[in-house]
Amino acid sequence: MSDTRRAATFWSEALGYHSAVNPDFLVPNKAGAPRLHLDETDRTHLDLWAADEHEQLAEVERLLALGATRVDWDYPAGADFVVLADPDGNLFCVINTSA
Repeated sequence: MSDTRRAATFWSEALGYHSAVNPDFLVPNKAGAPRLHLDETDRTHLDLWAADEHEQLAEVERLLALGATRVDWDYPAGADFVVLADPDGNLFCVINTSA
């Protein structure tokens, strides 16, 4: 079973969001960004975009420090993405958009 509180803590820090009145919803601190709904049964895969390889590596390190883990993945040659898992085991990628 999913631990939405643990996921909310991670994603709030990772994305700069905060919990809404209903703690299963995270809302952005900036207008115009989408809300994130954390659900115990539905899984979501997020792609986080970085401007270049340097930003991608820095973002991966920041997310690892917040509790993400590296995922053993069979990467294709020249992959522009890094696969991580949040503390609840949900996979997500950090993508180098300049690759």
